[in-house]
Amino acid sequence: MALRITDECINCDVCEPQCPNTAIYMGAEIYEINPDLCTECVGHHDEPQCQVVCPVECIEVDPAHREGAEALMNKYQRLVKLAV
Repeated sequence: MALRITDECINCDVCEPQCPNTAIYMGAEIYEINPDLCTECVGHHDEPQCQVVCPVECIEVDPAHREGAEALMNKYQRLVKLAV
């Protein structure tokens, strides 16, 4: 599952630097998450760091991008290989 940022986002800038995959970026009006890069921090942390730091709790599972733990780990491994 990738995560998404809802319209409740206040653009506080705390989530973007926490993302180890640089999946979070500033969209037209609020921060957004690239589902191709989001692993919910699998491979890096025990829980999604953006959700941990979000003061308004506006980051949720994106129902359009459901992935299991194995798929998230595979995505993480692919991203690590691309970074090398």
